[in-house]
Amino acid sequence: MKAGWASAGAVTAAGGVLAGLGLVIAKSLTAPASGRTYDLVIRDVDDSGERPIVVLDRTPRTSAPGLYCLIAENGGWVQLSHDVMDRGPHLVGREVVGDLSQGLTAGDRVSWSGIVFPSPEKAGLEATGIEVQTDVGFAPAWLVTGRGDLSTLWTIHIHGLGSPRAGTLRGVQVASEAGLTSLVVTYRNDGEGPTVGSGRSELGASEADDVRAAVRLARENGARNVILFGWSMGASIALQLAADPELRGVVTGLVLESPVLDWVATIKANCERSGLPAWTGTLALPWLNVGRLARLTGITSPLALSNFDWIARADELSLPTLILHGSLDTSSPFHLSTQLRKLRPDIVDLEAFEADHTMSWNSDRERWRSVLQTWLTSHTAFG
Repeated sequence: MKAGWASAGAVTAAGGVLAGLGLVIAKSLTAPASGRTYDLVIRDVDDSGERPIVVLDRTPRTSAPGLYCLIAENGGWVQLSHDVMDRGPHLVGREVVGDLSQGLTAGDRVSWSGIVFPSPEKAGLEATGIEVQTDVGFAPAWLVTGRGDLSTLWTIHIHGLGSPRAGTLRGVQVASEAGLTSLVVTYRNDGEGPTVGSGRSELGASEADDVRAAVRLARENGARNVILFGWSMGASIALQLAADPELRGVVTGLVLESPVLDWVATIKANCERSGLPAWTGTLALPWLNVGRLARLTGITSPLALSNFDWIARADELSLPTLILHGSLDTSSPFHLSTQLRKLRPDIVDLEAFEADHTMSWNSDRERWRSVLQTWLTSHTAFG
């Protein structure tokens, strides 16, 4: 009898621990927008050559060829060259491109980033700051006209979870060069848009309403058609709007970079990325999907994550879609993009890069830009 009660108690305790872990994962996933994590340390700055060389610990990120940035705690923003220099078994060197006037010294803490343009001006774009009226307040946006005038085809650029809108400027450049008008949006609880409730992300479920308002604004200002360009979670938002009957005939194409095509698979992948077993991701699902538990997580309504499974809903897609995705993505599983391409080869084009999450442009800028330019030219009639 006592052994039986002990076993039952152990099972109950284990269940409580697992439920608690699920809550922690759900809260981490939906956490309010916060500042950057400065998790790299500058080991040395070599000024002996023509250009300064920053020496960093060797990691999969720092040793990946491509164009990247270091963002320092003091606000410095340093672009690094494409090439990686071997500085021994544990260190790499990256040459600085451009100005190092804000300075970096050994011991400084920095953040690694694929965002190389902190503002439209740094991307060579002329932008006007505007506000999109949403149901929860005004959301700031950048309006970029491709050839100085508003076109009748607009691209709306939607950033991902935990990333600022500046990350989308890599795609805005190409759209602008093609003569298209671009609207670079923010949305609720992203750190730039309106703050609602607890400030937690709802993984695109409610944020889609704010981007829908941006589509309406585009229509009110001369856009006949809209291409939605979504990054990561922004791609999930774009897919929701593409399936919205209200926008049928208005949204005419999708460009998806490192898309979240299935939140359940993505949560599992991010658990693995964080060092947990993939199966622990399923522990978070009740805390996101069930009303009472979702409220304990801090979100206002259950998210019904099955609605965000675009592999299961592939037959509902109808628009020409370009997917740009890194085969090394440890956050949004690349195999889902290949699966969607196989399910819908009639409308989905997939271009693979040897890159991690949202780093396709950085890994091969010229090919990324060329693929996007070609797709825009072949799938759109410019206004």
